[in-house]
Amino acid sequence: MMDRELIKKTVTEKLENTDYYLIDVKISKDNDIKVEIDNDGGVSVDDCAMLSRYIEEQLDREAEDYSLEVGSSGITEPFKVLRQYRKNIGNEVEMMLKSGKKLTGILEDATEEAVTIAVKHKEQKKSATETVALVLHLTYKYEDIKYTKYLIKF
Repeated sequence: MMDRELIKKTVTEKLENTDYYLIDVKISKDNDIKVEIDNDGGVSVDDCAMLSRYIEEQLDREAEDYSLEVGSSGITEPFKVLRQYRKNIGNEVEMMLKSGKKLTGILEDATEEAVTIAVKHKEQKKSATETVALVLHLTYKYEDIKYTKYLIKF
């Protein structure tokens, strides 16, 4: 089976000093390698092809057979690395907490430890017909978050 850490190191070295960054490397039991990259300005097919060729140059197909797929992080995929969170500050996101609570709001901040999301909250006033709209600024540690992803609205 292919060495995941070797693939990660190869990709990281190639992307060093560029605006691209590694999101994930997955390798199946059948040596199907999937490399996921991102860039704050987007990823083109040509960029993926260039990286794919580079990875293939570093691997020995004679020693071990494999298939290779290089792609960009999907817009509907959950965030996996801090840089994706930071890229989406100011955007509307959907966040599912491990407790089962789902939140929708504006991603305000992302640090090494936690993320902050601004969530609109309606609160009932004393009279049953009046409600007040509040914005709650909620901070959650990554270990409390099941997933966070960009929210697409049409």
